[in-house]
Amino acid sequence: MNLPELAAHIAAEFQKHYGRAPRWIAAAPGRVNLIGEHTDYNDGFVLPLAIERYAIMAADNSVAAGKISIYDAAFKENATIDISAPVTKGEPKWSNYLRGVLAGFQQRGEIIPALDVAFLSTVPLGGGLSSSAALEVCTVTLMEAATGKKIDPIEKALLAQKAEHDFAGVPCGIMDQFISALGREGHLLLLDCRTRQTELVPMSDPSVALLVINTNVKHELSGGEYAERRAQCAEAASHLGVKSLRDATADQLENAKTKMSEVVYRRARHVVGEIERTVHAAEGVRHANWPGVGNLMYASHASLRDDYEVSCAELDAVVEITEDIGYRGGVYGCRMTGGGFGGCCVALVKTDCVDAITKKIAADYKIKTGIEAAIFSSRPAAGAMIIKG
Repeated sequence: MNLPELAAHIAAEFQKHYGRAPRWIAAAPGRVNLIGEHTDYNDGFVLPLAIERYAIMAADNSVAAGKISIYDAAFKENATIDISAPVTKGEPKWSNYLRGVLAGFQQRGEIIPALDVAFLSTVPLGGGLSSSAALEVCTVTLMEAATGKKIDPIEKALLAQKAEHDFAGVPCGIMDQFISALGREGHLLLLDCRTRQTELVPMSDPSVALLVINTNVKHELSGGEYAERRAQCAEAASHLGVKSLRDATADQLENAKTKMSEVVYRRARHVVGEIERTVHAAEGVRHANWPGVGNLMYASHASLRDDYEVSCAELDAVVEITEDIGYRGGVYGCRMTGGGFGGCCVALVKTDCVDAITKKIAADYKIKTGIEAAIFSSRPAAGAMIIKG
C-alpha cells in the first residue's frame, strides 16, 4: 500500500474498532542505510534514506480519563497505558516503544490527553529497517498533533532515541530516528554523527532505484558482538591517540599497526575506510555517478565481511548474486545494511531492470540458501508527517 492507501486503511481500522472516525493520522517511515555501517558510534558519517514503508497511527480523544488505549491493527492486540502518573515500562512488550515516547513528553512538562489509538506498520520487523524507530517517531508525531505542541525535528529524533534507550533497552545510535524524522522525498541524508549536522543529498535521477533484499534470517549470536566491536574501536583509537576513529587517517593507522592486535587493526581499518567511503558516496550521488557509488557499496560489503566480520553466508550470497548480474544486467552495487549477521542488503539498480533483477535474485537466493527472500524497491521517501489533523 502507498501512503494514501495506508492512511485510508488505518482510518477504516480505527472506525471499525472504536466506532467513530479518527481525528488525527500520523506516519513515520523506516529506513535503509545506503552506506556508512558501524561508523555512528565512531563519530563518523552515515548516508541513510527513508523508505516507502511506514508506521502509521490514527487517533481521537478518549472519554477514558488518564488512559491511552492502543489497538495494534496488524496483530489484533490491545494495550492500555496509564498517563495519570509517570509512564513506566509494561506489557505487551511492543507498547514500550510508545511508553518511552509518552514518558519523554511528560518529562518535557506536556499534558498528554487521553486517547484512543489504532496503529499498524508496513516496515518489516526484525530486518534491520528500523521498525522500532518508525514506531517511536510516529508516536512523537501523533503527540505533536494531539497536544498542539510542535517539536524541532532534531529534538524529536532525540526524544525517540531516548525512548529506545530507556524503555526498549537498546543503546542505538542517532541514525534511525534522525532519518525517520528528517527524511525528505527524493533525498538521502548525510548525517555527521559527531556534530549531528545533516545535509540533504538529492537523489532525483529516475533512471536509478534502490532494492531492499531481506534475507529473512537473523542469526542468534553468542552475545556481546556489538559491545565487543565498540570496545575494539575504542582500543584502536587509544593506540592512535585520537578521541575516536573519526579523527584517524589510513596513514596513521598503518603507522600504528604494530601497536595493536591484528583483529583490532582490522576493525579500525573498516571504520576509517567506511567513513571515507561514505563521504565519497554522498559526492557520487550528488553527481549521479552511479557506477562510482556502486563500487563503494561493494567495497563496503567486503570490508564488513572481512575486516569487521559482521556479515553472514546469506548476506554474502545476495551480494554474490548481484555481482553475477553485474552492470550489464542493471546492478551498480550491493551491500549488507544494518548491524549484520542477517537482515537486509541494499542494491543500487537501473530502474528499468528492477523486475528482472528482483526475479533473478529471488530465484538464485532460493537455490543457494533454500530460503525465500522478501524484496521490494523504494525511492527515497518523506520523513514523519501529520496526514490528518
